[in-house]
Amino acid sequence: MTETTRAGGHDQERDEEAVSRFVERFAAELTDAGMPRMASRVFAALLASDSGVLTSAELADSLRISPAAVSGAVRYLTQVDMLAREREPGTRRDRYRLNADVWFQALTRRDQLLIRWEGVLRDGAKTLGPGSPAGARVAETAEFIEFLQKEFQQVLARWREHRAALGEGRP
Repeated sequence: MTETTRAGGHDQERDEEAVSRFVERFAAELTDAGMPRMASRVFAALLASDSGVLTSAELADSLRISPAAVSGAVRYLTQVDMLAREREPGTRRDRYRLNADVWFQALTRRDQLLIRWEGVLRDGAKTLGPGSPAGARVAETAEFIEFLQKEFQQVLARWREHRAALGEGRP
């Protein structure tokens, strides 16, 4: 089955079976990385949709899952700020939209987690004693986390510059 979509002012045919395989493949990768399975599938389906916005019924239909499974998945995804719930104009139906810069936001939250880890690790190194093998190992881990934070901030800044440059060259 194929679907005609608009991209760059041109009609393009999409092989919906191939799209479905992509959704399931990417969802499996997200699940392997620790995201709940249904949330992974819903996120991948939204990512693969041209609009980035789908109703609960559309998600259930495209993924062949129950409305309850969609409900649990979108609850998780909204809690972690990967998508937003909005009311479909003129109806009582909700629709779900991918948040802008979803990956940037997710990684920024990860940076906040690293900050907390570093503090706990530094306290742990003091508790264990800097001269002990465990204390030295924990202190080195804290140094590694601090290094990651500094590098990560530079990577995010370079991404902002890169994205701005891409935006300037687009029609």
